[in-house]
Amino acid sequence: MHYKTPITDVQIEANFKHAAEQYAAFGVDIERAVDRALEVPISLHCWQGDDVAGFEVKDEAVEGGGIMATGNYPGRARNGDELRRDLKKVVDLLPGPHRANIHASYGDTGGEVVDRDALEPEHFTSWVDWAKAHDIGIDFNPTYFAHSKANDGFTLSHPDKGIRDFWIQHGIASRRISEAIGKALGDEVVNNHWIPDGAKDHPADRWTPRERLVEALDTVFDDGLGIGPECVDAVEGKLFGLGMEDYTVGSNDFYANYALTRDKLLCLDMGHFHPTESIADKLSAHFAFHEKLLIHTSRPIRWDSDHVVLFSDDVRYVFLELARHNAIDRMYLALDFFDASINRIAAYVIGTRATRKALLYGLVDPTDRLRQLEAEGKLAQKLALMEDMKTMPFSAVWDMCCLKANVPIGASWLDEIETYERDVLSQRD
Repeated sequence: MHYKTPITDVQIEANFKHAAEQYAAFGVDIERAVDRALEVPISLHCWQGDDVAGFEVKDEAVEGGGIMATGNYPGRARNGDELRRDLKKVVDLLPGPHRANIHASYGDTGGEVVDRDALEPEHFTSWVDWAKAHDIGIDFNPTYFAHSKANDGFTLSHPDKGIRDFWIQHGIASRRISEAIGKALGDEVVNNHWIPDGAKDHPADRWTPRERLVEALDTVFDDGLGIGPECVDAVEGKLFGLGMEDYTVGSNDFYANYALTRDKLLCLDMGHFHPTESIADKLSAHFAFHEKLLIHTSRPIRWDSDHVVLFSDDVRYVFLELARHNAIDRMYLALDFFDASINRIAAYVIGTRATRKALLYGLVDPTDRLRQLEAEGKLAQKLALMEDMKTMPFSAVWDMCCLKANVPIGASWLDEIETYERDVLSQRD
């Protein structure tokens, strides 16, 4: 099957001109919106490409630590070179600038066993070289899971000081690696800390693990370490994980308070809340106290989980809030999902396009007109205009965004995905 869209460049430009006239009637400059949407970098998570397996050389059996990718679709990346090739293929199909968001477990130790507390910047040279060659930024994550010292469900909050100190050293190592990558690329590197710690069922003591976590994090982030501004540390909460269904030490409430009192970047992962919670509503509450936020676009289904991002109401409302309050420059934007049941390259493209599409959707909102109506007490008129905007010719705006970026229009990128699957992915055992 071929997915080439019948629309031509001339038709896209004509449709865009017509849409521009319609949006202009409400005070919206869609040409400026397209340009702005193409400026914002999106960080692509490495763990979608290999089912969160990583490329460590191990001499021990480990468990998942609250993370599991489901499915067995063929073509998983088996090493760093394959993953980087896959990511480059993804980026070539996407409008706008992008970054690679890598976990510490994706380094290159040259076939040697290097435990996580001993990781060095040199183990990520291959990623830095690749990023330089393709003008792609890098973000980083310490890997506090899938390790023998995480098998009982605790890391930085572990009751055993020796295990706790191991993870503290890993957190510090990740910060030094992030700093070195940032210096090599002349850029900031967001270093996001998420831990799976928690209990499966009714802990008798919820307080002490959180006290230990505060102490451990304070040691990881000690200013005396002399780590430079290239490393931008973030902390990420979660509702629960596999095997930690009752109690999560690093909950969203915990990290909101920790980030605020320690001047760290707070990460809001859209898949780490109850599905009925509005992440969009949380933005103004947090931005009242935080200069910047890290946003992970994801999609929960029925419970705290990470599914491929779609152009859904939840995602659109997040970017409507960001655009309406001129907060686009106050966020770092990344993806977080892992689905092994479908073509992994397609999953990347679907989720990233949906995220940038939602960003663009927020930027074409007639915010000034809506605020004016609200201030005048014309609430019915405001609501009617909000509804009318849902059927505006937004597809013409998105097509122009892709045309300006010289990437496939509509679903035509699926042709390249199927070719890549036949020629590359299907050759992997």
